[in-house]
Amino acid sequence: MQGTPGGSVCPGLSPVDRWTLLVSSFIMVAASGQMNFTGDQVLRVLAKNEKQLSVLRDLEGLKPQKVDFWRGPARPSLPVDMRVPFSALKDIKAFLESHGLAYSIMIKDIQVLLDKEREAMARSRRLERSTSSFSYSSYHTLEEIYSWIDNFVTEHSDIVSKIRIGHSFENRSILVLKFSTGGSQRRAIWIDTGIHSREWITHATGIWTAKKIVNEYGKDHTLTNILNAMDIFMEIVTNPDGFAFTHSMNRLWRKNKSTRPGVFCIGVDLNRNWKSGFGGNGSNNNPCSETYHGPSAQSEPEVAAIVDFITAHGNIKALISIHSYSQMLMYPYGHSLEPVPNQKELYNLAKDAVQALYQVHGIEYIYGSISTTLCECASPLAAAVGVTPTWGQEVQALC
Repeated sequence: MQGTPGGSVCPGLSPVDRWTLLVSSFIMVAASGQMNFTGDQVLRVLAKNEKQLSVLRDLEGLKPQKVDFWRGPARPSLPVDMRVPFSALKDIKAFLESHGLAYSIMIKDIQVLLDKEREAMARSRRLERSTSSFSYSSYHTLEEIYSWIDNFVTEHSDIVSKIRIGHSFENRSILVLKFSTGGSQRRAIWIDTGIHSREWITHATGIWTAKKIVNEYGKDHTLTNILNAMDIFMEIVTNPDGFAFTHSMNRLWRKNKSTRPGVFCIGVDLNRNWKSGFGGNGSNNNPCSETYHGPSAQSEPEVAAIVDFITAHGNIKALISIHSYSQMLMYPYGHSLEPVPNQKELYNLAKDAVQALYQVHGIEYIYGSISTTLCECASPLAAAVGVTPTWGQEVQALC
């Protein structure tokens, strides 16, 4: 279904009233410190063929960028979702219509949803203070998560410990939870969440998973066997600077917060900063781009800390990277169409996992290699599996 040509948020208001609304919003954000997205919309675009996908990719290359892709142009069978600032709505909709691209309005006003989200967090915080209990169904700030980690480790010291693997660009601690039943340098599984800072649902998923591990050990047969033979490392806040910034200033911030002399724009997409496939398709050399890969592979301290830890450990057998938006379960490669040596094993594993997810949630996941499923893009260590949580829609493209 195509959106109304030239349609805008608050269609019943006069131009003067709309201007007054925007000015009022800017005054509010100046007072609160938070960026305001009043009038920004999310459009879902259906491309019929590769030619139309190419037209959408041209939007990605605009300087300055006018759109923020939540699900980028990949293939005709997958819709493209993009946030369009209020100031660019008229031009972008006219551009789509001139190229015969059908679109619908997924979200009429992003700020309305963000306000509801913040109100829900405030209610949860008041409840937590009155009951002295951590809510696993609410979003939390970096400080609250780090405080929870300290309490969690203290309460479950028999199976969980905390490791500081490095510091972020702004010198925040990078923390990892280690789940272990004993021994050293055992085979291990690595899980990270929140590499894209605005994907709050992934941090919540990491916290919930950590609680699930300690609660189910000794009860769930499969988990118990895994922990008796292997360790699990979990990095809940992979991008602490960006995550803190989403709470203090810009809810939709995606990158880290690194700065460089002579470069106006801030941040690097940590998911594009890995050595494997660095600078290839799916990344961008424009520092202002949401997918900017950085000046060199592993240039960012958040990525370098993970690489150094995993390399030093030397016995990590599986890496799982949890992202949000879209129901997809994917395996390597992301930077190449070449199949991995154990392609058949990974395909069958993904197939079984998707079937299990469907039996529990009734939601069908897309699965396969990153390159063939979604797009050609850089994948962490060329060995990460992107898994989308099923509880809650979040604002970020997976790839």
